[in-house]
Amino acid sequence: MAFDGVTVAAVVAELNKELLGGRVYKIAQPEADELLLTIKTGDGQKRLFVSAGASLPLIYLTENNKPSPMTAPNFCMLLRKHLQNGRIVSIEQPGLERIVRIGIEHLDEMGDLCRKTLIVEIMGKHSNIIFCDGEDRIIDSIKRVSAAVSSVREVLPGKNYFIPQTQDKLDALNTGYQTFYQTVGAKPQPLFKALYMSFTGISPILAQELCYRAGLDGEISTAAFQEAQFHALFLKFEELTDCVRTGNFSPCIAYQGRQPMEFAAVPLTLYGQIPAGTADASTDLSGEHLCPYASMSELLESYYAEKNALTRIRQKSADLRHVVQLALERNVKKYDLQLRQMQDTEKREKYRVYGELLNTYGYSAAPGARSIDVVNYYTNEPLTIPLDETLSATENAKRYFEKYNKLKRTYEALSELTTEVKSEIDHLESVSASLDIVTQEEDLTQIKEELIESGYLKRHDTFSKKGNKKAAGKPKSTSKPFHYLSSDGFHIYVGKNNFQNDKLTFKIAAPEDIWLHTKDITGSHVILRTGGVEPSDETLFYAAGLAAKFSTAAESSKVPVDYTKIKFVKKHSGAKPGFVNFFNQK
Repeated sequence: MAFDGVTVAAVVAELNKELLGGRVYKIAQPEADELLLTIKTGDGQKRLFVSAGASLPLIYLTENNKPSPMTAPNFCMLLRKHLQNGRIVSIEQPGLERIVRIGIEHLDEMGDLCRKTLIVEIMGKHSNIIFCDGEDRIIDSIKRVSAAVSSVREVLPGKNYFIPQTQDKLDALNTGYQTFYQTVGAKPQPLFKALYMSFTGISPILAQELCYRAGLDGEISTAAFQEAQFHALFLKFEELTDCVRTGNFSPCIAYQGRQPMEFAAVPLTLYGQIPAGTADASTDLSGEHLCPYASMSELLESYYAEKNALTRIRQKSADLRHVVQLALERNVKKYDLQLRQMQDTEKREKYRVYGELLNTYGYSAAPGARSIDVVNYYTNEPLTIPLDETLSATENAKRYFEKYNKLKRTYEALSELTTEVKSEIDHLESVSASLDIVTQEEDLTQIKEELIESGYLKRHDTFSKKGNKKAAGKPKSTSKPFHYLSSDGFHIYVGKNNFQNDKLTFKIAAPEDIWLHTKDITGSHVILRTGGVEPSDETLFYAAGLAAKFSTAAESSKVPVDYTKIKFVKKHSGAKPGFVNFFNQK
């Protein structure tokens, strides 16, 4: 993701269309580094959200309001004093810098018309919102920067504002072919890196997009390309700059499945083509694809809302992941140790045979002998049996039978234990897979409840109004399975966790519905509702694709999937949630 110069250009074009000529009606500062301006225009009120946060600097139009502190901060009060009821007369971007200059005219205390400039710098940790007078002298800023903090530029009241030239980059909007060729070709770097390191406003993802459009591998060094290839790249570069000059933007978000990966003000064709229509919640959007947006502001608000939601879910699921991972590692170590112990018990049959043969042929053993050669009557082959020379043949036979019985008892105990531990590992892997496909906070409730019922977490006690301790009940969850619709109208449901898997399979599905699951691979239950109608091969393969997608083998190129009718799926007594037996599968 990159809030690059081209993205800023798209925002500026949109702000000019929506806000130019409008009057500043309200000014709020919801957070220490945020502003929310309400602007009255001919089309009604608009809200401009500006953030200078180090981790997430933004500027876009929004319909959402944010609560403000009871006492407005000093910077907010200063802006209200100077800009309240001011008219927006210009919104500009210097070159392709990540800077937006908003020119505002207002009347001062004497009634004279004055002009001020609100400058928004979208520059990562150096982002700022700076308020200047008509001569670009700084009145104040939302973040003051002294010489002790930055040796490049001070941002303090009374200082002159200027754009710091910290990198030797060219203006992409005013670059000819020769300059382009000489600049990019002279850098001994991967082609895409040479691009974004040479021009202001070009981000790494945009540089990769330009290379892709020109049919070039951006990861290869510039030294490997001929001038004709640089010319082809320049033509795509010119197409991009023409889009900026004319304001011909096509905002889109690139998704991997339902997770937003990148965004841009122009189509990122390396992720696919923009679809003619938008997809709804029931549409399968596996793999990489693009989603178009009508405006840059709508895109930014949606993108960061989705990213924040995913981040919040990851944070909330971190504790559960830690519990599952610890338990999984502990059980895997235990299982490996048990398997090694099981290998040691493989000698038990040899000791039994030694004992039986000694009982049969032991009379021929010489006193004090260290071994005896006999014929194994089970295989009719010669066999040498080691002996303890201090013991008689009968005593040696007894010792071998004791070893056999000990290993036999160990084997029987380990057989039961390894089965239990392997079942526990499979269960924990299924819970881990459920955590990987969580999309809502409500999904975590059921996973947490499953861990509580399995004994990995403790249920916290609650207290009544009178202070009496009472056990917490099972929390209600509003989480629902994934729902898809095949091309010919069949409904398909995918469980998000083991509780949903059981509910789908044994409470929702009908006997003639089709049940699908990855073969010998941890994954979700997939239910194809048939309504008594035989589904097409296309629908069946689509459902199988979903089973593969929502499994631990989602990244594999080939995934086997079992399918059978619901009436052939059974759950044996005591089985863990989501674990079933099935037959008559294909």
